[in-house]
Amino acid sequence: MMKKILNTVDKGLTLFEEWSIFLMVMTGLLALFANVVLRYAFNYTLAWSEEYIKLVLIYTTFIGLSVSVKNKSMVKVDVLIQFFPKTRFPLIVFSNLATIVFSLLMLVYGWKMAIQQASTGQTTIIMQIPMVCLYALIPLMGGLTLIRTLQVLYQDIAAEKAKKS
Repeated sequence: MMKKILNTVDKGLTLFEEWSIFLMVMTGLLALFANVVLRYAFNYTLAWSEEYIKLVLIYTTFIGLSVSVKNKSMVKVDVLIQFFPKTRFPLIVFSNLATIVFSLLMLVYGWKMAIQQASTGQTTIIMQIPMVCLYALIPLMGGLTLIRTLQVLYQDIAAEKAKKS
């Protein structure tokens, strides 16, 4: 039952993560390409394209964290595991628990920052996007990372149980 729920959540999150990152990067590349063509062919630049590229980098960094957790491709120091192979599972659990704490902090404090930013009514300089939209990425990243880490932790525990039996 739990595995079926995790698979359903995984499919939905994967669809959201991959398509949103794909669309952001592709529109960013198109905007950047158009800006280069306009700059060198017509001596005209799009002021908004550079700001949009910054927003794309911010978005892909934050949402890409949950993708890296899902794919187990986060940067980790595994020297203890190499020297002491029996510590592998406890260190993996510790690493996942540390990531859970981090994602909870991002969820809670990111939410507070987004609410605070909503009260100011600030917008980006050129595109006039409300800053609360950017700050809302922090709790979104925290929530997605929390879900992904819980999934990975469940998979690691299940794999360890299967290995022992």
